[in-house]
Amino acid sequence: MNGHDARLKRCLENEKCDEFQEKLRQMHSRIHRHHHEFRQYHRYFRYARPAVLVFNLVILYLLFSWAGVKAFGIFFAILIIIKEVFQFGFLLRLERRIIVPIEQLRQGVEEISKGNYDVQVECHIPNDLGLLTASFNEMALKLLQGEKMQAEYEENRKTLIANISHDLKTPITAIHGHVEALLDGAVVPADKQEKYLKVIHHNVAYMNRLIDDLFLFSKLDMQKLEFHFERNPIRQYMRDLMEEYQIELEGAAIGFHFSDLLEDEPQVFLDGKRLYQAINNIVRNALAHGRNPGLSLQVKLYRHDTFIALDIQDNGPGIPQDKLPHIFDRFYRIDSERTKDLESTGLGLAITREFVQAHGGEVSVTSELGSGACFTVMLPESAESAENL
Repeated sequence: MNGHDARLKRCLENEKCDEFQEKLRQMHSRIHRHHHEFRQYHRYFRYARPAVLVFNLVILYLLFSWAGVKAFGIFFAILIIIKEVFQFGFLLRLERRIIVPIEQLRQGVEEISKGNYDVQVECHIPNDLGLLTASFNEMALKLLQGEKMQAEYEENRKTLIANISHDLKTPITAIHGHVEALLDGAVVPADKQEKYLKVIHHNVAYMNRLIDDLFLFSKLDMQKLEFHFERNPIRQYMRDLMEEYQIELEGAAIGFHFSDLLEDEPQVFLDGKRLYQAINNIVRNALAHGRNPGLSLQVKLYRHDTFIALDIQDNGPGIPQDKLPHIFDRFYRIDSERTKDLESTGLGLAITREFVQAHGGEVSVTSELGSGACFTVMLPESAESAENL
């Protein structure tokens, strides 16, 4: 998913692929100016062979008819030599421009049939064979990309299964152990029973969240999740959402401040439910990783070029630089032991990225250890509201 951009890692690196595609476009433009050359050669072969045969017969007849005249014999001998030189040059050009490229294509097809898609046929001749060779190279490139993508998907599938197995086994083991303790016949004090039941409830709730996130992510991966986009005034949407957070977080003794720096009323095409989930995942992630006393969130809404930007800044422990590139990967957790203490399923930020990209936007993060993290959500402004500025 998604991209399929680190989806590929890609056949020759993105820059090499772009460079190759540019060469193919240049080749196409040159080839289309000479696309009749192959047909011309074909016509030459069809009509030149009878003409050459007639010409040779005439030469032989004249040689035999005027054999007594030395000058005529020499003249016609020179004509025959010129004809042979012309024919040799023609065949040499034919070999270089048609026969050799066909042989190279044959070898390339053999490599493809063996499963080796990392093959490119060199051909810089601007004729129909050059066009065919360029098309062959495009096909081989796409097959190579498809093979790389399939290998990556297979690796992701194995990783996904391993992560799901790990994340389900831990709570199941905890539930199983506490249920056995309750059922083994021994007298369990009431306070311990309540503690065991709370642990069971906690793990069941965790598994329920994990399954919900997995179901949501699988629908995203298969592009079967429905979005209901509507043009909405983003300022009012954010004010309502931030008011909810302010009430909730102040009740939990967590600092919260929202700054609206917009001066107009921009419109954004958005699915209110999905955008709320995307923002909520970021907020919950900040709360989960910042349980130190004095935790606070600073949210800022502003314009950045043609985008409406939302910064969510916390004063938590921050994210190590080496982990920032992976923060939006599925099942990625900053804690290497993959503990469950932070209530995280490892899918929240991956889902956030998918939702924001579905809105045509981008999400990014900056952080320094000890200074918290800042997540930035960029949403494109509706064209209609931009025209009214």
